[in-house]
Amino acid sequence: MGGYALYVWCSFGVCTLVLLLEPLMIKARHRAIVRRLRQEVLAERFTQGVK
Repeated sequence: MGGYALYVWCSFGVCTLVLLLEPLMIKARHRAIVRRLRQEVLAERFTQGVK
């Protein structure tokens, strides 16, 4: 690899890490959004019931 093996393999490693972590981060973000929306719906129902 002409002296660039460390750079090449580290680049492959970082790319692989990103490709593995991205779906996990998207799933966590999705769960947080769904949880927040459920809380907002419950809060809205509660305030409508109080009036």
